[in-house]
Amino acid sequence: MRYPDGGGLTADQRTRREEVRLRAADLFDEDVKVPCIARELRVSEKSVYQWRRAWEAGGREALCSKGPPGYDCRLGPRLQAELAAWLEEGPASHGWTDDQVWTAARVRTLIGRKFHISYSVSVSPGCCTGWASACRCPPGPPPNVTRTPSPHGGR
Repeated sequence: MRYPDGGGLTADQRTRREEVRLRAADLFDEDVKVPCIARELRVSEKSVYQWRRAWEAGGREALCSKGPPGYDCRLGPRLQAELAAWLEEGPASHGWTDDQVWTAARVRTLIGRKFHISYSVSVSPGCCTGWASACRCPPGPPPNVTRTPSPHGGR
C-alpha cells in the first residue's frame, strides 16, 4: 500500500526506525544471528537480512535514513525565490479574484504557467521548502459534490 503523506511516517517515526536499523548494525558487529536480532528488535527476519546486506555493502551509513520519500523539487533556489515573490503578490494578481487563498491547485497552475513545469496537486505544495505554508484550503465548507452512480454498480 502506498501512502500519500511520505510513507505514512512522521519525522519522529522515521528517526525511530533509523535507530532500530542502527541498533541492528551494532548487533551485526557482535555477530548476533539474524533470528535473535529480529526477536530483540521486534522486526521480521526478512528486514534484518536486507539490513545486513546493506550494512555489508556500505557499513552503518547504508542504514541511515535517506530522509522523507518523494521527489526532489525541480525548482532551483533562484526559481524558488521567484515563486515566493509571486506567492507574496497574492492570487488576485495572477487571475484568481474570487478569494485570496493559495490552494495547492493554484500553486501548481502558477508553477506551470511561469516555469512550464508540471507537478501533481498532491506534490506541489510540499515539494519545495519555504512556500508550502502558503497553501491552504479555501475558507468555509467544502463545495457540494454530486456523484453520478456508475452504470456498472459499485461506488
